[in-house]
Amino acid sequence: MGFDEIQRVFIDQHMEKRKGERRGRLERGHGHAESLFLRNVWWPVRGNFQHLHPEYEVMDWRGRSYFADFAWLPGNVRLIFEIKGFATHVRDMDRQKYSQELNRETFLYAMGYHVISFAYDDVERNPELCQTMLRMVLSKFESKPGLDFRAHQAEREMIRFAVQQAEPIRPIDAVEHFGMDHKTAVNILQKLCSTGQMLPLYRGKGKRIVRYELARNFLEYID
Repeated sequence: MGFDEIQRVFIDQHMEKRKGERRGRLERGHGHAESLFLRNVWWPVRGNFQHLHPEYEVMDWRGRSYFADFAWLPGNVRLIFEIKGFATHVRDMDRQKYSQELNRETFLYAMGYHVISFAYDDVERNPELCQTMLRMVLSKFESKPGLDFRAHQAEREMIRFAVQQAEPIRPIDAVEHFGMDHKTAVNILQKLCSTGQMLPLYRGKGKRIVRYELARNFLEYID
């Protein structure tokens, strides 16, 4: 079964469960951008549509219906995904629409949702970046047992910390941020260096490593 058929079955299954405006919105709202997101980003990362809901209805702060492009709802996790085109969300937006969009996202956050937005241009032209970002997002909400997974998560969190710092980091920075011991911080940083995700910075001409910086292509390694 090819992707087009799989996607059609996915949409048809949701169509059968809906009536009235919810069904009509799915018929009208699931268009090219949403289909491209599924093909270029979601499917390569997940390989299934489990817990994913297209044109998902939620209420905004005014009590009015709002249909998100997608909602991912496994258990207690509530993620909303929006694919935003430049014309609709930037060029044609006035002050009132801008305020309403910000208010809606803040209200959704207060209601327990996390809103994740992707630019249509990236979905179309740079899907690998979107896939990487999606993996980073989903990894925060998925649990896998075992020591290997905990080590993997520790490495991911170290990379996120390095991104937030926006400059080379020292082991002591990780110690203070995570509350881990110095040896553990050094081991994680050295592991990231061994896989090419980070690079060691040496003091002068010596061999002593004093800081660590992200490799230019570090995003390629995040899954």
